[in-house]
Amino acid sequence: MNARRAHKNRATRETTIDIELALDGSGQAEIETGIGFFDHMLDLLARHARWDLKIRAKGDLTVDFHHTVEDTGIVLGQALQTALGTKIGIQRFGWALLPMDECLAQIAIDLSGRPFLAYDVASGSAKIGEFDFELVGEFFRAFAMNAGLNLHATIVRGGNLHHQAEALFKGLAQALRQACAVDPTDATVPSTKGIL
Repeated sequence: MNARRAHKNRATRETTIDIELALDGSGQAEIETGIGFFDHMLDLLARHARWDLKIRAKGDLTVDFHHTVEDTGIVLGQALQTALGTKIGIQRFGWALLPMDECLAQIAIDLSGRPFLAYDVASGSAKIGEFDFELVGEFFRAFAMNAGLNLHATIVRGGNLHHQAEALFKGLAQALRQACAVDPTDATVPSTKGIL
């Protein structure tokens, strides 16, 4: 199997993002976004998806965390799309029902090339420390749109916001690990159209 890797970067007046992604890794992560809680979530994503992931992000954190979180989602989505290449032999679909103590998250994805996000998570103006909980949804949206994936994320049972966020990121990781997996005996693209 060819190495499924990507290196992407993006620079704007608000952020500078540099990401290296290896899909067939061991879950090693080096994350520096300047946002401690977000670093923790991205580390969970890499570890449970079994990706090797390096992220260096510098943003206008004195304004707020929004630009850095959203732009990281954009660039990580682009990196995933590039690393998947032709998508020959991938499983394509992935799902997870992920418990985190009193919380339960449900995630389903399709690496279809047709971006869509259904996000059923109540957030309002709640915070986890200094981190706005609604930014989890902003990351999911930016990631899905730029990776070209269909992503459905639901909190089935809520509770502690940290637990909800962790369940969502771990669930996403499990679903991605499943969908990105390659069947070495299948040399086709998993679509009747012949392309994803």
